[in-house]
Amino acid sequence: ALLTMKATVITTFLGVFLTCTYTAKEVTKKTKKAKLYVPQIDCDVKAGKIINPEFIAKCPPGCQDVKYRVYGTDIYASFSSICSAAIHSGIIDNTGGKILVQKVAGHSAYRGSFSNGVRSLSLPRWRESFLVSEGKPRKGVTYPSTLEYSSSKSTAVKSGKYLEYQTTPVPTPATQMATTTPTPTTTTTDPSSTVPQPNTTPAATRTTAAPAKTRPGPHRVRDMAFRGTSTSASIRNILRHNTGAQRQEPVASFQRAASSPVHLAMEIDSWKPGLSIFDTGFSSKEELNPKPLESNSQGNQNCKVDLSFLMDGSWSIGKRRFQLQKRFLGNVAQALGIGSAGPLMGIVQYGDDPSTEFNLKSYANSKDLRNAIEKIEQKGGLSNVGKALSFVNKNFFLDANGNRGGAPNVVVVIVDGWPTDRVEEASRLARESGINIFFVTVEAAAQSEKQNVIEPNFVDKVLMCRTSGFYSITVPSWFSLHKAVQPLVKRVCDTERLACSKTCLNAADIGFVIDGSSSVGTGNFRTVLQFVANVSKEFEISDTDTRIGAVQYTYEQRLEFSFDKYSTKQDVLNAIKRISYWSGGTSTGAAISYASEQLFSKSKPNKRKIMILITDGRSYDDVSLPAMAAHQNGVIAYSVGVAWAAPDELEAIASDPAKEHSFFVDEFDNLYRYVNQLIQNICTEFNSQPRN
Repeated sequence: ALLTMKATVITTFLGVFLTCTYTAKEVTKKTKKAKLYVPQIDCDVKAGKIINPEFIAKCPPGCQDVKYRVYGTDIYASFSSICSAAIHSGIIDNTGGKILVQKVAGHSAYRGSFSNGVRSLSLPRWRESFLVSEGKPRKGVTYPSTLEYSSSKSTAVKSGKYLEYQTTPVPTPATQMATTTPTPTTTTTDPSSTVPQPNTTPAATRTTAAPAKTRPGPHRVRDMAFRGTSTSASIRNILRHNTGAQRQEPVASFQRAASSPVHLAMEIDSWKPGLSIFDTGFSSKEELNPKPLESNSQGNQNCKVDLSFLMDGSWSIGKRRFQLQKRFLGNVAQALGIGSAGPLMGIVQYGDDPSTEFNLKSYANSKDLRNAIEKIEQKGGLSNVGKALSFVNKNFFLDANGNRGGAPNVVVVIVDGWPTDRVEEASRLARESGINIFFVTVEAAAQSEKQNVIEPNFVDKVLMCRTSGFYSITVPSWFSLHKAVQPLVKRVCDTERLACSKTCLNAADIGFVIDGSSSVGTGNFRTVLQFVANVSKEFEISDTDTRIGAVQYTYEQRLEFSFDKYSTKQDVLNAIKRISYWSGGTSTGAAISYASEQLFSKSKPNKRKIMILITDGRSYDDVSLPAMAAHQNGVIAYSVGVAWAAPDELEAIASDPAKEHSFFVDEFDNLYRYVNQLIQNICTEFNSQPRN
């Protein structure tokens, strides 16, 4: 009986054990099968439109587009496109992918930068921010399989942390986003149709840092979030995905700044000057058969450019070669994939005089464009390319003709032989207007044409921005022109390398007006020069990009170097380092007048004229009238006051609004803290103004 009882107990125990084991396995199987469903979002979805405080989402391909705006660097204002911000940060590329989004508190002074093919814009402040990282779940966090959006039919937003830009101070400061559902609030008008104007932000909303001496408020509100960090290192962190490991570097040194993505693209440019397209590795099949894109009424969204082709209609080309040129243009139109959200294309025919065959808004698809090209009749005359470039620069890229503003402006010039007028000056003016110029030269000048050739080496003279090999294609014969279709389309659509597009870093003439009075002292003067150098090196410097000039003043004034003196960044930095301390009185008003006459009167017409004046005391003469005259002549003035500088004079010197254009530093050693903020304000002003 005892053995029977033991056997029964053992049998019961084994049965319970096997049942539990089986149940556990079934639960494990079900658990393993349960996978996180990742919701997909559109390219244009702003972070503020999604209420969830933390989520994983999937971005589709094709979000690297200027219309999907991004505000900030590393940390982004929630007014930004989530997917475009992820591309800008290097988490994904234009093919899309999964990302992790975390909402955080609002910030001041979002910094704009160019990274990974996306130009982010600056923004003075926003109530909510977000971070993007790789789309890997964090331990202990449950992610939603569906995202909760704010209502698209109402301007009221459910999230208390998403608040549109306001022109009045927000009464309660932004707080860190909690993991619980935020308290609903009502917001102002949805800003999706208009970009906020940064210069309306009151200074009271900025983070302040109190200097040791008692100073009036407006000139003390400049330290902000950049305290205690090297400016050069901070700027380089923006580009970390392109420049590799970071190292902190003293701002005081006169070292060359790390290259921007555009610079890197130019440095590794595989298109060598004089390289023929027939040495670029394109297969004959690719050359002969331009691949038509799939039918898409919106066009190729990966190639959003505004194109003008200058078509050679001179008599020297002949009727047969003119037909080959039209066939080439038709094939280019097909390969581009014309459409309202992609490339738009117009044609100007030139001979003795240029005329527009059709503009950017004439045709919205490749088929209609090709049919229109077939109907073009030859004009005849000489090959006056310079006159045609001037015509396009003044008349083609206008809003009335379909110019979209956000898309790069590109001109492709087709030349049979050589131009019969001067091209260099017209090309320079077009580049300074932000136009990227490509030359496709076919054959050499005919014997009868050589007497009319004015600039035999015109391609070398026009320079094509930074790298002439990229912007120049040489074709030995009109019967080989079809081989240039794919190489040309590839370059035209490579928007990251279109070097002539204007930005806040490459479209200014910047003149430094430096106080060299006795109160500064030799040691502090060197600190001022370090500040000047560290501001300068963050800009793209060349004869066609940003140019730098400098004036030193005491009772008298001295032109240290003019805008056209140096055309490379290293030469500018070396020139700043060589400036010798003068010593004397302080006549700031006379210095402003001198800079207006000696520097800014010689500024290029298509450049922003920016004056940065640094002083440490009250002027012996009036500053108001000279500053007013400079403002009226288009000079954007920034004043930087140190130690005993007079607040009223700093405001009088600065452009409106003075709070955005004037700075006060309690001592020279703290100048480095304001480099980043100065550049931020320059870019904010640039982004808020209309430009061609």
